Amino acid sequence: MCLVAWHWQPGTLQALLLLANRDEFYARPALPLHWWEDDKVLAGRDVTGGGTWLGITRSGRMAVLTNYRDPAHFRTDAASRGALVSGFLQGTLSAPQYLQSVLPQVDQYNAFNLLVCDGQQLMGLESRHGRVFTLEDGIGAVSNADFFSPWPKVEQLKAGLARAQGLAHPQQDQALWDLLRSEQQAPDHALPQTGIPLQRERALSSAFIAIPDYGTRASTLVKLGRDGFSMEERRFDATGWTGTSQFSA
Repeated sequence: MCLVAWHWQPGTLQALLLLANRDEFYARPALPLHWWEDDKVLAGRDVTGGGTWLGITRSGRMAVLTNYRDPAHFRTDAASRGALVSGFLQGTLSAPQYLQSVLPQVDQYNAFNLLVCDGQQLMGLESRHGRVFTLEDGIGAVSNADFFSPWPKVEQLKAGLARAQGLAHPQQDQALWDLLRSEQQAPDHALPQTGIPLQRERALSSAFIAIPDYGTRASTLVKLGRDGFSMEERRFDATGWTGTSQFSA
């Protein structure tokens, strides 16, 4: 995943609203959103690494991961970060227990941010700093930098999510999908400097990315509440929209 925003309201009918875009090379194969073999995990699947970028379970465990953009320190021999998401979904440890168990292993992976929810707590892990923390109630977002880094598309998504809270369904859902589909690029003066060419930095500054070899492969909307959850995934390739999957439990 490369862009995630959430509204965390524990104790309410809808404890977690999460929206996310997964950006990846078009050539990397992936399976669409589906129930895994054990019928407990609902997620897409990275065919190359075997893990996933975002998923949820019937019991209400949720996990999502973003990569930290750092081409100067990228290792081709690193372990697949998708295993960190599936590890939480397929396990029984609480959010703090799981993230603490991951900390000693972070050097095996290229840099990442991991967000997990066990139904009671929403927590994050920044691998670069070896930092585990609890997310406060309210709206937040993360992309390919540290949590709380004010990248333009992160701030735009947070502001749009806040505005959408005042809308009724289905207008709210449409507003959220529109946020994920935005191709508005940041002005040059606001671009982060992550060690990639300026032209590519511009292309990656929008919420929805579409360039010849790389782009937003999946947009996902997750709603987790007292009475269950819903999850919808809209998929894309270099030619555009390729399909939609929607599940609830």
